[in-house]
Parts: sequence; C-alpha cells; structure tokens
Amino acid sequence: MGKRVKGSGAAGASRWKQGAPALLAAALAAVLAGCGDSGPGHVPTATVAEGDAAFADVLRQKLLDAKPGDVIEVPAGRFTFDRSLSLRVDNVTLRGAGQDKSVLSFKGQKAGAEGLLVNADHFTIENIAIEDAKGDGLKINEAEHITIRGVRVEWTGGPKTSNGGYGLYPVRTRNVLIEDSVAIGASDAGIYVGQSVDVIVRNSRAEYNVAGIEIENTINADVYGNVATNNTGGILVFNMPALKQPGGNIRVFKNQVFANNTGNFGAKGTPVASVPAGTGVVVNSNDDVEIFDNDIKDNKTANIIVSSVYSTGYSEDSRSETFDPYPERISVHGNRLSGGGDSPDGLDLKTLKVALFGLNGRLPDVLWDGYANAKLVEGPQICLHDVSGVVNADGPNGFKSPNTDAAPFDCQLPPLPQVDLKRG
Repeated sequence: MGKRVKGSGAAGASRWKQGAPALLAAALAAVLAGCGDSGPGHVPTATVAEGDAAFADVLRQKLLDAKPGDVIEVPAGRFTFDRSLSLRVDNVTLRGAGQDKSVLSFKGQKAGAEGLLVNADHFTIENIAIEDAKGDGLKINEAEHITIRGVRVEWTGGPKTSNGGYGLYPVRTRNVLIEDSVAIGASDAGIYVGQSVDVIVRNSRAEYNVAGIEIENTINADVYGNVATNNTGGILVFNMPALKQPGGNIRVFKNQVFANNTGNFGAKGTPVASVPAGTGVVVNSNDDVEIFDNDIKDNKTANIIVSSVYSTGYSEDSRSETFDPYPERISVHGNRLSGGGDSPDGLDLKTLKVALFGLNGRLPDVLWDGYANAKLVEGPQICLHDVSGVVNADGPNGFKSPNTDAAPFDCQLPPLPQVDLKRG
C-alpha cells in the first residue's frame, strides 16, 4: 500500500476507524488492522553464480553515460552493488539474460534509497532481477511509455519488516506495461502503480508481500492474468485523499487471488501495517471498478472488501473538498469465489463471524462498510453477482445494526472499456 513519500506524493492505504461504540466497529477496525498467521515458508527463487565483479562498475558507468537509443545488456551472473543505480536518459533499454540468470544484488547496500531509480521516458527493462535492495527495488518516477517485462524483484530472506517497501514502483507515470514479472517480499507493495494514467499489469506474480498488487489514485488500469498469493492482501484498488489525481476506471479480471494469509510484516505505525492477513481484493473510495472472471478463494478474512474514506483513520483536514469518499459504480460479477472468511484476522472479527454465522460458519465473500452517497437516488451503486453473500456493516449508524440483506446489490452496471496503451 502506498506510503507518503517526499517527492512522489504516494499516499498510504487506509486504516479502519478505532473506538466506535459497537462490537462491529471494533470488528471492522480489524478488517484493516490485524496481524494474522504467517504463510508457508518462503524459498528464494533462484541460485545464480557470481558474475565478473568488474562488470558492476561497467554497468553503473553505462547507465550514467547512456544516450537515447542505447540497449544496455546485462550478461548472466550475480552482480553486487553497494549503492543505488540511476538512469535519467530517455529511450533506453536495460536487458538481461533472464530474470533467474542476470541478477543485480543490493545485499549489503550502504547508500541510496532504491536499487534502480529511473527518471526517463520510453524506458524498457526486461529479463533481469533486482534482489535485496535497501529500499524500493525498481522505482520509476514521472515518466511516460514504460515497459517492465520479465523482471523479478525479490528480498531473498523472506517476509521481513526490514525489507524494502516497494518492488516494482512506477509513480506519476503514463502508458505503463508491466508483464511477466515477479515481486516477492516487499514490506509495503510488491507491484505498485500510483498516480498514473493508462496502465496494464498482466501475467505477473506477487507473493509474500504485505500488499501483492496495488493500484492507487490511477486512471484507466487493467489488471489481469496475475497470481497474487501468500501476501497479506492480494490486490488493492485505492483512491486516497490529499492527492491531486483521483483514481477510477479499473478492471481486475482473470487473476488468481488465493490464500493471501501471510502475517502483516509492515513497519509499525505505517499505513501498510493496517492490512489484515487474509484479504483477497480491496476497493477503497474508488469509482468505476469492475472485478470479474477471477478465481478468488481461501483468503481467511474476506475474499472482497469495499469501503469508503469515512471508515479510515485519515483526519478531516486531509480530505479536499473535491475528494469523493464513496466507492461508487463497483461491479463484481462472474468470479469463482470459494473458501475464505473462515478464520478472520483478529479476535473481534472472529467474534463477529460467530455472532452472525455461527461457530462453524464463515464471513461471506464481500464486506462493505455501509457508507453510500445519499444524494444518489439509485443507492450505493455496488452491484454483486455470484457471491456467497455480503455484510453491510452499517457504518453511518455507528455500526450498530449490521445486516446481510443482498437485495440492494442486485443491480447491473455497464462494462468498463479496455485500456489502450499509446506506445508512440
């Protein structure tokens, strides 16, 4: 989940309201505020022999001296760096021999906030790995026409709070393609795209991160064909206050989002530390989100959560007058959902589960905080089909009367358009 970063303006994900008067308020607080059971042990992806030590200096110099049109090749081998690499020249390709063959290792990094920092347009990085960066693995800031293909970013020691925050991290970008890539072990978000326009994230894998894949304050994004498993939360779609660009028009489809039950290892006091183990897909304050044709299962807290900013811990002065706090025009249909909700994270949610569904029951596939724009005659505009049920948490009334009435969600929304990347 995005953190507030000086220079990038990336915002963190929400934390649920604490101290509400009813049991459900505490239970809903736990939805984004728990630490669950850790997932199965992490095994590093690749074992790669050490490469020519001199090449590390050669690569650094090639990036510094790059000219538009350059293709910089990285041979097979593991190359060690003790400080960040950077690129500031447009129209450059950085190409390795394979994400399990060409490895840029930052284990023991002493200087720099990233493994590789890019401030350049028309940048392609492919067939390469970035391991054990002190901070973010690959950060791309304020750039257009970005391709990230066959890139692995990993912290090889498994899920740890000391790991870097973000794996693949384009922010304030336009026309971004992330495909066939892997992010493992990020203490914030494995694959994160923030404050961007026209984005495709496809055929990639996010595992053992706090947030697997996160789309935040981004307009026009297709997220499909991905696997998100063993994260704390699988796929997150957020629209947060205090940022100039609102997000919307996000399609999440044909993904496998399962068993995201790894205990939260985000740093205490940071927004990401509020994500509960056992979360599949989360939508917060976003409009125009379509979730369809996914396999979502065995996420122990809930397969899908929908919420507004009013259930978050953000202060009123952090919300601009133009910020839309409500999740509107959210369409969930044609997914294959199973399991999940059987062992929600935190004592309060466990108690809620027993109170509403019995000792051997489970929370339904969808949890909604209950906040809707009263000015909209047509109601909450959350349309649910092919789900096991929904809990309306009744946030506007102090969480006093939760209900499982599915009738208000029996509606249809038109499909969202496909994202068209302009690759010129």
